[in-house]
Amino acid sequence: MAYAPRSSAPDRPGSMVESHRGYDPRLWLFYGLLALLLATLAAGLAYQQLGRTDLHRERETVQSQRRVVVPGPRGNLFDREGRLLVGNRPRFAVTLNLDELRTEFRREYLRVRRNYRETGDKDLPNAAQLERIARVSVVQGYLQTINRILGIREKVNAEALERHYSQARILPFILLEDITPEAYSRLLEQLPVNSPLQVYTASTRSYPHGRLAAHTLGYTASDDDLAVDEGLPGAELTTFKMRGSVGRQGLEAALDARLQGQAGGAIYRVDPAGYRLQPPLEKRRPTQGADIVTSLDLDLQRAAETQMAESGLAGAAVTLDIASGEVLVLASHPDYDLNDFTPRLTEKNAEEINRQGAWLNRATQGLYPPGSTFKLVTALAGLRTGHILPDSQVECTGTYQVGGRVFVCNNHRDRGVITLPQALEKSCNTFFYHYGLQTGIDAIAAEARLHGLDRPTGIDLPHEARRMLVPDPAWKETRRGDRWFPGDTANVSIGQGDLALTPLQMACLVASLARGETITHPTLLHQSPTKPQIQ
Repeated sequence: MAYAPRSSAPDRPGSMVESHRGYDPRLWLFYGLLALLLATLAAGLAYQQLGRTDLHRERETVQSQRRVVVPGPRGNLFDREGRLLVGNRPRFAVTLNLDELRTEFRREYLRVRRNYRETGDKDLPNAAQLERIARVSVVQGYLQTINRILGIREKVNAEALERHYSQARILPFILLEDITPEAYSRLLEQLPVNSPLQVYTASTRSYPHGRLAAHTLGYTASDDDLAVDEGLPGAELTTFKMRGSVGRQGLEAALDARLQGQAGGAIYRVDPAGYRLQPPLEKRRPTQGADIVTSLDLDLQRAAETQMAESGLAGAAVTLDIASGEVLVLASHPDYDLNDFTPRLTEKNAEEINRQGAWLNRATQGLYPPGSTFKLVTALAGLRTGHILPDSQVECTGTYQVGGRVFVCNNHRDRGVITLPQALEKSCNTFFYHYGLQTGIDAIAAEARLHGLDRPTGIDLPHEARRMLVPDPAWKETRRGDRWFPGDTANVSIGQGDLALTPLQMACLVASLARGETITHPTLLHQSPTKPQIQ
């Protein structure tokens, strides 16, 4: 039999795969998707590199640059004649630039680690602890230089150093604060110019007259986040602020926005560890705040405070310019020395102020029965309602009976008929008992409110009293659940009873009456069109 030859191609398993590989649609789909993904990735990378250059540059700037803000000096306060009441003085400190100590920190770390290992101590501190020990050791070495020059024995505050190192190492670390001018001079003479140790000069508040007008002028306190940095470049950068001060009481607080200086600062490039690289990329000097002329008269203020101090009694004194409402004198006793607040109030001084009860500004915050000065209000209420006439009179015997109670008049020794002018001159209680009862409490209270005695004066000082009281029957019923008696009216008529007003309110009342008006708006700012010569 003859056999025809057979092709061996179909018997080769791989031949069919080879002949169809170029036509498999699933493989082509995979290649297509892979090419699309690679193209998308390439386009994204190109966009990131070319299309978002500004964004990357901004991120690099934020990561590699730091801003340091230095507060500007506060403005000065003067009296109405241009005499200095509050100013600034230099405050000296010794600082250490940690960014110049990186090599020393590393060298000391290696030495400390070697010493621990040589001792065979099983409780070897970890690397972070060894680094802290090394930093304290290096900084203490520099402090020893200061100790030797000044003849002192100071030690490094390890906690303060670590806090500063971890949070603000770009700033100089303060070794000593508030050194004397003599110590400052000695350090300038003996410290090398290129030393990491530097003597830093800042500004702090100075009160040349000590206790004078203490409650009115007020005081400042340090604030680590105070510096007014509007307009400074680099707002988007991580910012470190040097310690500034903020007004806490008196005019220092009320005028703080005007007294605050404009901050200066610098922008530094930093390395990955956070140390700054010299010199600064950008720098601006701070500027001083505004100078302000107050309405106070230094001589009158001193005279009033001297009299109060000699009396030994707690009290207040207020003098107003009748025409303008400017405050010439605003005094409160007991007081305190404002220089005790710079740079900070000690616990001992704070306790002494508490013991004396000197925190209270009795002129604007103290609430008291005004006494005989309130008789002006009673007289006005009687005249306004017609119960008192210009020729009204009453016989004063030294006592006056209201119901079952006898009220006394011992302000003068003249007995007999008393007219309105005489009653005001002699402060006769009997006259105002009599006509106060005829006028009635509602009219007297209304007159007091007409002259603003039920509300703050609005003087440009913080924390003025707001709970002054002009009592009437409705108040007594609400607060005490009791009715109003004629004896209550008699008491209020002479400025006693439940009346609670400030000395400043009564001074404003008298100034208003002297002008023939009802309200005086007191101010501590000098409004004279001719600016005084500042001395």
